[in-house]
Amino acid sequence: MTTKATPASQSLCYVIAYDIPDDRRRTKVHKILSGFGTWTQYSLFECFLSRKELVLLKSKLAKHIKDTQDSVRFYPMCAACLDKVETVGGQPPSDNMIFIV
Repeated sequence: MTTKATPASQSLCYVIAYDIPDDRRRTKVHKILSGFGTWTQYSLFECFLSRKELVLLKSKLAKHIKDTQDSVRFYPMCAACLDKVETVGGQPPSDNMIFIV
């Protein structure tokens, strides 16, 4: 079985869930994630990230996470899975692109 290499600039959708008991750290993680994606549920973000952006996000989060108390999970979604997302009461995830003219 062969796999295709993904270009660094190609983005992939990640569902990112976090469980952080400390209010200050949780607020900081929420603010960091807000800069990378869309807040869709409490403690849940959908982020379209390139490999470079994923590394940067993990690096920023690592500065504020306590390994013994906090949990941040990254669930990658392939394009086929993303097309199958069903939402009740809201919009499905989308890659919001900004074009500056």
